[in-house]
Order: sequence, then C-alpha cells, then structure tokens
Amino acid sequence: MQKITPSLWFDNNCEEAINYYTSVFKNSKVISIKRYPEGVTEGPMAGMGGKVLTGIFELNGQRFMALDGGPIFKFNESVSFSIECEDQAEVDYFWDKLSAVPESEQCGWVKDKFGLSWQIIPKRMGELLNDPDAEKVSRVLQAMLQMKKIVIADLEAAANS
Repeated sequence: MQKITPSLWFDNNCEEAINYYTSVFKNSKVISIKRYPEGVTEGPMAGMGGKVLTGIFELNGQRFMALDGGPIFKFNESVSFSIECEDQAEVDYFWDKLSAVPESEQCGWVKDKFGLSWQIIPKRMGELLNDPDAEKVSRVLQAMLQMKKIVIADLEAAANS
C-alpha cells in the first residue's frame, strides 16, 4: 500500500480535473468521490453543495486525493509531478495532453489547464546526464537548458558532438 498520497486542492473544478487526468494516463481510475452536503448556507461549506469534498483516484497506479476547497490556495511551480517517458512518442503524447500555458514551458516543464506543473522527462536524458564523461554531460545539460519540450535526438546530438 502507498504510504504517501499527494493531495490536490482545486477551487471548484476538482471533478473535471480528476476526469481529465484519468483520461490522459493509462491504467487510471476514479476510486471514490464524496461530496459536500447540499443546502449549507453558513460557515466554510456554504455554497459548496455537490462539490468534491474528497476525490480519490489513481494515475497509472499512483494514488492521489483531491478536493474542491475554494479560491484560497493556488498551485505554483514549487511542486510538480515528474513523468518518466520511455521514448519521444511518449514525451510528445504527454506534452500535447498536459501543456496549456506555453509561457511556462521550459526544460521539460509544463503547466496544465488546472495550473498544476508537470515535468515530462525522457528516461534517456537521465542516462545521458549520468555519463562518466563530464564534457558530454555538460553539452547535454546545455542543450537541455535551451529546450522547452525535451527532444531526445537533440540531446543525443549534443552528447555526440
């Protein structure tokens, strides 16, 4: 059983986000959704009737919890989720599905339409950055720092130049 479960706070579109994420990632599912009670007119739950109190879902076996909590907190780049990709096709797939804020793209990072940051990283990049040849690593790192979406062929070209 997973000991640590990331919890995501949405303003009022938690269920939309859960449905979107489970459509993007293979082997994903909604476990449960519990809702705020209807008819509350006072206190912190006022007006939240029917919204998601807790939503539990899995993305490719990784469990998450999410909730509608109102506009108090927003996502920022200090927290992101990394997706290790097997090949360029997988990088391209996740980039196309998750990148919604082009001005936030850099070095494999994207921000989705809900404001959550993702790192879409090819497995090969880690291999190249762990090469024993320090000069090769430096060339790969410099190439990566110039990229928005990571392009494996360009990293390979930098490594071999």
